Amino acid sequence: MSEPNQSIPLSLYIHLPWCIKKCPYCDFNSHEIKNKVPEEQYINALVTDLKRFIKDVQDRKIISIFIGGGTPSIFSAQSIQQLLNKINELVPFSENIEITIEANPGTMDQENFTGFREAGVNRISIGAQSFANQQLQKLGRIHDAQDTINSVQTAKQAGFENINIDLMYALPQQTLQAAMEDLEKTISLSPSHISYYQLTLEPNTHFYRRPPSLPDSQTSWAIQQAGMKFLSENNYFQYEVSAYAKDNKVCVHNKNYWQFGDYLGIGAGAHQKISFSLPSTIVRCEKPKHPQQYMHTMEDESKIISTNTLNEQDIVFEFLLNALRLKKGFTEQLFKLHTGLTLQSVYQKLQSQVEEGLLIIDNNGIRCSEHGYRFLDDILQNWLPEARDYAA
Repeated sequence: MSEPNQSIPLSLYIHLPWCIKKCPYCDFNSHEIKNKVPEEQYINALVTDLKRFIKDVQDRKIISIFIGGGTPSIFSAQSIQQLLNKINELVPFSENIEITIEANPGTMDQENFTGFREAGVNRISIGAQSFANQQLQKLGRIHDAQDTINSVQTAKQAGFENINIDLMYALPQQTLQAAMEDLEKTISLSPSHISYYQLTLEPNTHFYRRPPSLPDSQTSWAIQQAGMKFLSENNYFQYEVSAYAKDNKVCVHNKNYWQFGDYLGIGAGAHQKISFSLPSTIVRCEKPKHPQQYMHTMEDESKIISTNTLNEQDIVFEFLLNALRLKKGFTEQLFKLHTGLTLQSVYQKLQSQVEEGLLIIDNNGIRCSEHGYRFLDDILQNWLPEARDYAA
């Protein structure tokens, strides 16, 4: 294997897969708690996982950590502190590292928030989804609207200044008025960041098998447009398809994904992407999905974790899949840095989409037009790699 590419930013994703209750719309790798969460065993497995891949990122600093799930906030603050300390011993943190933990209302109290803050977590993402209690029941959430309000207030009291709220729209039988009320209540809490995204029916979910009655496309579009306008009027600027930031508090971790940066991924089902130079190579891998299988794999050094080396088609598609989600798109320099390819190799194809009115190429780089942003899936469809067999 060639040398790690030192010039590409590096993040770390940590997956804690347990939750109190599986939501009917959720297609993430999450598992309801049956007995007690094996915190110590799992934390040890995460550290072992990181050690396996430490040679691939030697001398690189981590710019962000995202602890996702599942419901990571069901882990004790002591376990999170122990984990972060171990990680910092293995990989240096950048001076201004962003460390995010996801939390569900109803699973947090003042002690938890204060403990996470003392452990080094400086950004919290709260899964509100809605402020209508009837909708929360339909969505299978274990909290009510007041729990979300309490969680945000408690997080602020614990010293968190960088708070994201997740909010969904186009919920079962939701009207435009109800959606706007949800957004108004979200903004009234003054989070620094809002993830505002449409409920979709994903395969392998309860909602996919038994679909609820969702708003029609015309109503969903009206909700989206009204929501975007309202967010803008309240000084939340959209920098990605579903991400809105106030006071320039963009999510460093997710922005690194969208700019096709590198990231280690530890935990059950976690993915990772690492770039190497001389020659330019990008390697991906995915960890075992089931928590028990994952822990057993990490305990047995003889068990191999397979990797995939991306070909040129894969690289171009994955870069565009991420970078075109950003409102500002990407520059020629960013494309070359993160793919190892020249823009000239794909310029003709890009130009054809410019002529269709889907993309814009100017001195600021390459980005979707307003029309193209609406039809991003159609743009990407033309860049899909040809099917091939992946070798371990």
